[in-house]
Amino acid sequence: MDSQLYDVIHRRRDVRAQFTGEPVPDEALHRILSAAHAAPSVGLSQPWDFIVVRDPAVRAAFHGHVQHERAVFAATLDASAVRRFARIKIEGVLESTLSIVVTYDPDRGGPTVLGRHAIADAGLYSVCLAIQNLWLAATAENLGVGWVSFYREPFLNDLLAIPAPIRPVAWLCVGPVTHLETAPDLERNGWRDRRPLWAAVHHDRWSSGLHGRPHPDRAERSSTHPDRTGMS
Repeated sequence: MDSQLYDVIHRRRDVRAQFTGEPVPDEALHRILSAAHAAPSVGLSQPWDFIVVRDPAVRAAFHGHVQHERAVFAATLDASAVRRFARIKIEGVLESTLSIVVTYDPDRGGPTVLGRHAIADAGLYSVCLAIQNLWLAATAENLGVGWVSFYREPFLNDLLAIPAPIRPVAWLCVGPVTHLETAPDLERNGWRDRRPLWAAVHHDRWSSGLHGRPHPDRAERSSTHPDRTGMS
């Protein structure tokens, strides 16, 4: 058993406030991109690309867009949720050393991708595997990663000149950090609790959970709809 692998998996966090801004060594960047590129993909289509963003003007423009979308989301919350949300930092676009935008090309691999005929999203799942590889490799390199999802795809397509039909899947802030928190930000700030493993395990068919115990309440603590930013 490789205990170091399990340590990296459980040590990984969605980083926002802990970036130092110090340089990312070129060798380390190459290693984490290589790890991402080594991910499995449906039909060996490798439908991902990686845009390394260092330009301060581009990052400032994206940061402004993210702040606008934060305000749009906040306007949908009730008063109690607004107070909790105000404590949560949603991105480290300007504080991180660089960003990596991971994209999905649905045309990669030709018109007939082996294994995708029945599940159209299999290519998108492949990109998510590449992102997870990148994230774990960065954690092993003592780098932080923060997934920013407060954006509109058309805005990012225009900002980075991403051609159709390629889609941006993730804007990842990357860089050295002071530390990694022991608990996810959303949990520490009282936004949502994690589900225990037993509540997620089923046997042979859908059930109420391991040993028949009921699922805990899955609802947000407020009446808000869940947001996909909480990658924790």
